[in-house]
Amino acid sequence: MAVITVFNQKGGVGKTTTCLNLAAALAMGQRHPIALDLDPQGHLSLASGLKDATLSGAGMDAFFRLSTPLAKLLRDTPAGWQIVSSSLGLSKIDALYGSDPKAATLLKKGLSEDLALTGAPILIDCCPMLGVLTLNALLASDRVLIPVSADFLSLQGVHLLDSALNVLEVKLKRVFERRIVVTRFDARRKLSYEIFDKLRDRYGSVVCNTRISENVALATSPMHGKDVFAYAPHSPGAADYKALTGELINSGFFEERVAV
Repeated sequence: MAVITVFNQKGGVGKTTTCLNLAAALAMGQRHPIALDLDPQGHLSLASGLKDATLSGAGMDAFFRLSTPLAKLLRDTPAGWQIVSSSLGLSKIDALYGSDPKAATLLKKGLSEDLALTGAPILIDCCPMLGVLTLNALLASDRVLIPVSADFLSLQGVHLLDSALNVLEVKLKRVFERRIVVTRFDARRKLSYEIFDKLRDRYGSVVCNTRISENVALATSPMHGKDVFAYAPHSPGAADYKALTGELINSGFFEERVAV
């Protein structure tokens, strides 16, 4: 079971857009992904096309509050992937668990007990803050996908996140396999190329070759409860996410690791 957290502490970089369209692309390739929406705003749930997707007391809220098994909370999306949805109730999880050290491993335990045998790639969409929910996602994951928009502030943000992951790796005594994907890339702007080059110089092959272009279809498709492939299949955004999915598949990023 490959568990991938899609995270950046900076908002507006395309975390949810990336999670949504990777899930859709994997589903089109018959890989049957599962997405977990750990953002209390529930944007991934809303964009999935499900009715009552962010119903209070359901989805991830029920998992954390009531210990409902994840397998019982799965819902099928119109695009052929599954999701455990979010709701505003998740915003109270930090206060509910406080500093309880056991709270950070609830999701890891839940995944191993309920979804490990599915073999499905798990994508986790997080809110842009390092609280109980995001720690649960990171501790349950062995891979982190970091969307970074092609601007200066995002560049600084990814350096801070990289440092935070390094600290976490030391404490956990394990390494996160990482990928950085540049989003909101504008081929008309010199800055976009400069940001990409700076990331490549510092992080090398961790930075994906595929860049996600600034594209209207990517911004508007969630409003219609659709991924970009269903909403605008011939758009540059669809082409970019198809290419990104292929690149990550070819690198083995979605493959289940066999313990030796």
